[in-house]
Amino acid sequence: MTPPESGVRVLGVDNVLFTIGDLDEAVAFYGTALGLPLAFRMDEPGIALFRLGDEPAGLLVRRGEIAPDAVPDAGRPRVWLEVADARATAAALREAGVPILAGPFPVATGWTVEVADPWGNIIGFTDYTTMPERGRGA
Repeated sequence: MTPPESGVRVLGVDNVLFTIGDLDEAVAFYGTALGLPLAFRMDEPGIALFRLGDEPAGLLVRRGEIAPDAVPDAGRPRVWLEVADARATAAALREAGVPILAGPFPVATGWTVEVADPWGNIIGFTDYTTMPERGRGA
C-alpha cells in the first residue's frame, strides 16, 4: 500500500497506550514507583492516564489480556521519556526498588536506562547530556 501523495500530516502524539493486567497494580507501579502524576482513573473500563511532563500527550494504560509468556524485550511495547539525567534517574529508581532492565547505557544523545512494568511494557528514561541543544531544555 502506498501512502497518499500528500502523505499523512501528523500533528503530534495523542497518547501512548500500554495494555496491563491489573489496574490497581498499574496505578501503584506508574504512579507510586515511577512517580508519574495520575491524570485520571476509570475503574469500569479499566483505564488510567498518567501525565508525561508538560506534554499534552500522556501514558494511557488499559486492562486487557496479556500473554502469559510476556517478557520484556520480546516484542513488547516501548516508550522512552526524556529526563535531565538518566544515570541519576537510574539511581533513584533503584533506591525506590524498581528493577533496572537495562542501563544506564550510552546513546547518541547521552544516556538511557530502561525498566519494565509487571506486564513487560518497557519504559526508558533518556537524557540529552551529550547533545543538550536537541533536548527540551535547549
